[in-house]
Amino acid sequence: MPFTALFKNLRGDRWIWFAIIVLSLAGVVAVYSSTSTLAFAKQQGRTEYYLIKHLSFLVVGFFLMYIFHLLDFRYFSKSAKWLIWPSLALLFVTIFLGNDINDAKRTLTIPFVGISFQTSDLARFALMLYISRFLSRNQEKLDSWKPYLWIIFVVGITCVLILPENLSTSLVLFATSFGLFFIGNVRLKHLAVTAAAAIVLASIGYFYLTLAPDSMLPPGRARTWKARIENFKGGEGEDSYQTVQAKVAVASGGIFGRGPGKSIQKNTLPHPYSDFVFAIIIEEYGLFGGIIVASMFILLLVRSIKLVVRSPRAFGAFLAVGLSFMLVFQALIHMGVAVSMLPVTGLTLPLVSMGGTSLIFTSLAFGVILSVSRTIEEAEEKSNTEEATKEKPQEASVE
Repeated sequence: MPFTALFKNLRGDRWIWFAIIVLSLAGVVAVYSSTSTLAFAKQQGRTEYYLIKHLSFLVVGFFLMYIFHLLDFRYFSKSAKWLIWPSLALLFVTIFLGNDINDAKRTLTIPFVGISFQTSDLARFALMLYISRFLSRNQEKLDSWKPYLWIIFVVGITCVLILPENLSTSLVLFATSFGLFFIGNVRLKHLAVTAAAAIVLASIGYFYLTLAPDSMLPPGRARTWKARIENFKGGEGEDSYQTVQAKVAVASGGIFGRGPGKSIQKNTLPHPYSDFVFAIIIEEYGLFGGIIVASMFILLLVRSIKLVVRSPRAFGAFLAVGLSFMLVFQALIHMGVAVSMLPVTGLTLPLVSMGGTSLIFTSLAFGVILSVSRTIEEAEEKSNTEEATKEKPQEASVE
């Protein structure tokens, strides 16, 4: 089937659609393979259970992605101003009333429905909308400290509310916001002060975690963070075990891998369907498969950056780049953990890892990016049609 025929009913950047479909297919096969042990442990050997569950969320996600990509991205600017505050309130509630899973309170259960979702996913999405709206509306005021201090306060409070239960997500969100500020023409002086303050705070946190005894650490995830730092530096804890098993998976994959469904490390690697799904992909499909998955995220980033040049409105450009930065940063960190370049973080691989509501919010982010792309394409087509219409009378007069 020709490439254009396959996507004839889809609007927006065809290459972004292509990356989304490739990553989704990679996720389906990876989840089906990596959940076999989990299925025997919890579902009486029904290996199709988690596949069907993953496909259900994927179908819902694609439906919402399709709906969102048909909307004019300017509607998202209007929703940004009222979505950010409820999302911050939910983050605050999660700290005290969230579901305790693996010593972390990251999810809330929707009353009467029974569906749990990570409030940080909603907050990340809302923050990207809010920052994009702010930058597009304050381009002439960014030389002043006052508006910048406001937006950095919103970013800071969001990251601080996420940090106690999900440090890695908080760091990715801050890095994404900082990158968006840089693209958004925020003064380098403001960015330098922010970067310096972030480095000082991060250094204090690092030395406190590594030097303070466990008895002086606050309750919650602090001991987990300390253990992960120590294990990355050569410890022998649980996270070190995960790292070793991921190394074995990557090393045994070779160039072309063991083959679909033939992973051995999925039986010993904790969370092979989420936190270490990239290691399983390399084990089964080798370096070749890993490069394909990584290249899809690079393709997404490149195509989204091109939207900045083509976008007639600043909001659309900031929105597309901000969301793509967020997804690609998360993917790069996940892949870095899988190949032992970074400490264990617990970040999933967007569209590939088994997920529930996180997959939904990822799909919404892709839908918004495609909405920007579709609106730009339609504006360019309209402009080209108008130019062609103007040229026709001139050609007739010449004859």
